[in-house]
Amino acid sequence: MTVLAPLRLESPPVTEAPAAARGAPIPLSPPHLTGREGAALQAVLESGWVAPAGPAIAAFEDAVAAATGFPHVLATASGTAALHLAYRVLGIGPGDEVWAPGFTFVATVAPAVQMGAVPRFLDVEPGSWTLDADLLRRELAAAARRGRLPRCVVPVDIYGQAADLDAILAACGRWGVPVLSDSAEGLGATIRGRHAGRGARLAAFSFNGNKIVTAGGGGALASDDPVLIARARHLASHAKDPAPHYQHSETGHAYGMSSLLAAVGAAQLAALPQRVARRRAVFARYAEALADLPGLAFMPEAPWGRATRWLSAVLVDPARFGAGPEALRLALAAAGAESRPVWKPLPAQPVFRDAPRAGGAVAESLFAAGLCLPSGSGMTEAEQERVIAAIRGACRA
Repeated sequence: MTVLAPLRLESPPVTEAPAAARGAPIPLSPPHLTGREGAALQAVLESGWVAPAGPAIAAFEDAVAAATGFPHVLATASGTAALHLAYRVLGIGPGDEVWAPGFTFVATVAPAVQMGAVPRFLDVEPGSWTLDADLLRRELAAAARRGRLPRCVVPVDIYGQAADLDAILAACGRWGVPVLSDSAEGLGATIRGRHAGRGARLAAFSFNGNKIVTAGGGGALASDDPVLIARARHLASHAKDPAPHYQHSETGHAYGMSSLLAAVGAAQLAALPQRVARRRAVFARYAEALADLPGLAFMPEAPWGRATRWLSAVLVDPARFGAGPEALRLALAAAGAESRPVWKPLPAQPVFRDAPRAGGAVAESLFAAGLCLPSGSGMTEAEQERVIAAIRGACRA
């Protein structure tokens, strides 16, 4: 039997019973292995199916379907690949407007921009940090009066909190604008009892190494519409026409997930409920242990759903806390704990300096004050105590 080398993902992984040495680095969100990944990889290697084909892919897609509630799923090489395929099957082209919140990662709109589309950034609401549905409703009405509606609206699930798709779908439905949910950070979150992304025309998920469950990379595109997923599947395999030779009526992409990643992802997905519970517990412990410090405010949980707390995010008021978010980040780094500023709004990025936008003050205020704390589901109590002690030590109120 072939002996596997130790599994290596994006960051040093932890196991179900981590035993990190005292003072060891505390990553922001490292992979948390279940112990089943090695056997899953071994089975794939012995089967000979290591390419983007075979039973491991089908098993992973079934697991994603069960975890998200979508009946039709395509495993992809990355979450960005899933978004690119979604834009293609929606027919996005040069000059089309794609609307998205400015408070997100660049991958939300990058594929559309590379296809020639024009991004328009809308602000988020302070109670959820997700797309402001009231602003969207007003902007859609104004766009209809101008005779230039967007070809697609892309709400984003942020740090494990799902956007309010019910309100967003109602706003877009009036004008027949399709909704693509960027749920790369939303796996495991719920909206009024249903899974994040459900209701959107398409939803894209990520299994990057820092996500709540990981395949070491990869993503998935999901939909209620089998025709859309079939079209995406065709494009993901170089758009090969049915023929005994290689024939192409259009160009596609090499966007399929390998069976090796699918094996890891399927093993991880089995632990999703436990990972959600653990991340929420980490968040709750931060909130309780730091409740007495002035000038700290944790990311709120939206009334319409249940967040996973994939990342525990906090806002720092320098006037009350006695130090700003950058000073806190450096204090945590000195204690061996990784933290990271929240998303810099895309309208503030040099590449999008000329992009149209609506609002933006909320996103700007979040970036000015926000910091993501170490949030790994495998973090020990002792490690979290180190983080808490570093935060308390940085307070100069």
